[in-house]
Amino acid sequence: EVQLVESGGGSVQAGGSLSLSCAASGYSRGCMGWFRQAPGKEREGVAVIDSDGSTRYADSVKGRFTISKDNAKNTLYLQMNSLKPEDTAMYYCAARAYIGCGTWSFPPESWFIYWGQGTQVTVSS
Repeated sequence: EVQLVESGGGSVQAGGSLSLSCAASGYSRGCMGWFRQAPGKEREGVAVIDSDGSTRYADSVKGRFTISKDNAKNTLYLQMNSLKPEDTAMYYCAARAYIGCGTWSFPPESWFIYWGQGTQVTVSS
């Protein structure tokens, strides 16, 4: 059974940085990513990384966030810099094994099979 466990969320002032981690167990290589959901809003994609290491980002985070993974540790990361209050949300790790991220500019939420419980990120102005 695949399990995804996020960590690293917290509170930070605008302009600050946070790093999120997602430890994956029972997972084989495929497409992994980060999504977020702010109060009263739909969940949206943030960043994904394919099995070949290629990455895609939402326009709102390009140049500020970096997604990476350590295959040996089976861990996904999200480095978030220059944080803004609008980045405040619950951040979720998502994965789909054996298959890549597809040909979309950004794969839809429905593409992912496995989800973590989420970690809260709060950015104050």
